[in-house]
Amino acid sequence: MSEVSGERLPVVSDEVREALGRGRPVVALESTIIAHGLPRPRNLQVAEELEGLVRAGGAVPATVAVLDGRPRVGLDKAQLARVAGEGGIRKLGHRDLAPAVAAGASGATTVSATAFLAARAGIRVFATGGLGGVHRDWAQAQDESADLHLLAKERIAVVCAGVKSVLDVPATLQRLETLGVGVLGFRTTEFPGFYLSSSGEPVDWRAESAAEVAGVLRAQDALGGPPSALIVANPVPVAQQLDPELHDRVLAQALAACARDGVTGQAVTPFLLNHLFRHTGGASLEANVAAVRGNVRLAAEIAAAYASSSYAV
Repeated sequence: MSEVSGERLPVVSDEVREALGRGRPVVALESTIIAHGLPRPRNLQVAEELEGLVRAGGAVPATVAVLDGRPRVGLDKAQLARVAGEGGIRKLGHRDLAPAVAAGASGATTVSATAFLAARAGIRVFATGGLGGVHRDWAQAQDESADLHLLAKERIAVVCAGVKSVLDVPATLQRLETLGVGVLGFRTTEFPGFYLSSSGEPVDWRAESAAEVAGVLRAQDALGGPPSALIVANPVPVAQQLDPELHDRVLAQALAACARDGVTGQAVTPFLLNHLFRHTGGASLEANVAAVRGNVRLAAEIAAAYASSSYAV
C-alpha cells in the first residue's frame, strides 16, 4: 500500500467544479460500462457519445473513475480514453475505494462508487443503465448488491432502466422500500425491466416531465431528514427493448446453466449477462446501450430543470 496524501478527494475537474460553483446542471456518469460493459473500440465511442448527450441537454458531464489512486469526478479526453483502453482497469464498488486509493490503483466505478463520489462532489443527478439488486437465490446465498445500501445513504437522483432483469425484481423493490429509497416511474406506472420496458411490477409514484422530477428533488431538499437517493425509473423504448419472448426463453436457459455449472455468489450476474449476450446475438447489449442513452438524455433534462427551479414550502 502506498501512502495517501492529504489532498481532498475526490478530485473534481475544473469544468465540473466551475459548473457546480455557478449552479449549472451537472450529470454524473459511471465508468464500468466503459471499462467492462462494452467491447473495444465501441466502449470509447459510446463513452464520448454519452458525454455529448449530456452537453446537448445543456448540462456538464462528470464521468467518474479512479486513476492511479485518485478518485476523479469529471474526466478529460485522455483520461476517458485510458479507462476505455488500458488493461488491468479494476471494477470498483464503494467498499473498494479506500483500498484502491491507498494502493494507487486504477478502476472503473460501479453504481455504488459513482453515487458516493458524485454526491460527495455535490452532484445531484446521476445516469446509469440498471441498478444492482437482490439476487434470485437470496434465500440460499443472501447475495444483495451494495448499490441498495449505498443509495439509502446518499442524496442523489439515479436515472436508470430499473434493475438488471437477471435479479429478483420484486424482492429488490421491497428492499428499496425497507431502506427508504424512493422510486419514481417516468411516464410509467410499471417498474422497467432493464432490457424490457416493463418488469410487470408496479411503482407508486409517476412523473410526466423532467420538471416534475426536479420538483421532487427540491421537495427532498426542503424536507431534509436522513439522506437517501431517488430512483427515477425510465423504461427503454418499446421499439428498442429486447424481444420479451426471446428474453424470457434465454434467461430461463441461463438460469438452468448457472445451476448446472454450480455458479454462485458474485459470479452469478456476470455469468447470466454473458449468457444473454451470446444467446441473443448481442441484442441484449443493444437494448442496454439504448436504455443508457435514454437515461442520459433524461438526466440532463432533470439536472437542467433542477438547476433552474426553486421550491418553496
